[in-house]
Amino acid sequence: MSERRCSTLSGPVVKDQYKVSPFLVFYLVHSVQVGVGVMGFQRISASTAGNDAWISVFGAGLSLHIIIFLIYKILNKEKGDIISLHKNLFGKWIGGLLSWIVIVYFVAMSITVLRTYIEVIQVWMFPDLNKWLFGGVFLLLTYYCLSGGFRVVAGISFFGVVLPFYLVLTMLFPVFYGHFQDLLPIFNHSVKEIYEGVKGASLSFLGFTTLFLYYPFIKEPEKSHRWAQGGHLLTTIMYTVLMIVTIAYFSTAQLEKTIWATLTTWKIAEMPFVQRFEYIGIASWALVILPNLCITVWAGGRGIRRLLKVSQKSVTIPLLFLILVLSSLFAKRENIDLLNEYTSKVGFYFVYIYVPLLFVIQYVKSKVVKAK
Repeated sequence: MSERRCSTLSGPVVKDQYKVSPFLVFYLVHSVQVGVGVMGFQRISASTAGNDAWISVFGAGLSLHIIIFLIYKILNKEKGDIISLHKNLFGKWIGGLLSWIVIVYFVAMSITVLRTYIEVIQVWMFPDLNKWLFGGVFLLLTYYCLSGGFRVVAGISFFGVVLPFYLVLTMLFPVFYGHFQDLLPIFNHSVKEIYEGVKGASLSFLGFTTLFLYYPFIKEPEKSHRWAQGGHLLTTIMYTVLMIVTIAYFSTAQLEKTIWATLTTWKIAEMPFVQRFEYIGIASWALVILPNLCITVWAGGRGIRRLLKVSQKSVTIPLLFLILVLSSLFAKRENIDLLNEYTSKVGFYFVYIYVPLLFVIQYVKSKVVKAK
């Protein structure tokens, strides 16, 4: 067990042997943000913000630096996770209910990631792919990683960033064919349209809120703040550059009809040893999806363990089976789109409304307690 039986009012006491170094938070944050969303976020943002969509993406990234700052302010004061935070702020029953809602959100994220990746493979590579079989094998690999504990999850996140990082170079292919004058005029859209573009890009940045669960597993967690900000900064730069390149390569009319803009740009690549580079890109993307699944499933399972006080194995296996069943129920493209849309909306309000609300409530309560 990675957690002692007794816990303080502030949260669980995790043994040092199960904790990870602060610098690994860089990879934990970045790897969970870069998932399936990067394959087609451009169309969603550009549908409202047009050629100013890159401003929406950049603005979303900057605003989330503030949210990460608030999360660290909350957790540094709490010295625990979101489960203990809810209990201390709202009591056992209301706090428990709110914790279950957060758990459902993380599980929904894992379902969204898995089902969307399977859809990409079905559309671009193998139309007759059995989603039950592929999903089962992928989740079996996820279980193997989770059974090693959070340190293994952090290690998978490290390799999930480093190994497929060569794919960043593929952004150079459309540059040679791009028309960067299409970015002009800048601020050609209203504030409302750019704001809608921010909401559309939010799914691509989601996942870093898992920090609420793995914070106690970080050695000297206060020192990990700069690494979390650094991981998110890398994500922001990548998405902004990719959005700029996409706008330059596609016309507005083309982008509105292109579901997987990133994958489409991979088709430009011409190499003497491979004809369809997108096959290599999609296969390599499994290294990106794996840490995404590991972190979100671990967060959901961790929350359940904290609430029900049960063992890891008794939670992880049923949870993975539930994810497999629910992800396989989404058969049509329209249903998968709705899954992504609702997950994005919930994540948007969780990040931009609930996190600041938690910060305010914690601040007010601490002032009241000091006054007494």
